[in-house]
Amino acid sequence: MDLRDKRDLYNGFGNGLARAFELAVTPAVFGGMGYGLDRVFGLVPVFTIALLLLALVGMFVRMWYGYDAEMKAHEARGPWVAR
Repeated sequence: MDLRDKRDLYNGFGNGLARAFELAVTPAVFGGMGYGLDRVFGLVPVFTIALLLLALVGMFVRMWYGYDAEMKAHEARGPWVAR
């Protein structure tokens, strides 16, 4: 295994860890902000649920389009592409 393969492997691990952290922390932060707003306004489940759902939908859309763009770029530089 040459250094380029190791670099790509380590970058893949780093990207995976970053996405996992993002998936875990983002809904927690938005849920916490929603809970804080609920406590201030006295509407306990409303903002928590709304902001949590907003975070989940936003992350899903971001990952969907990010994955789509990454796969299009991967397909464009593949060996099957006529040059």
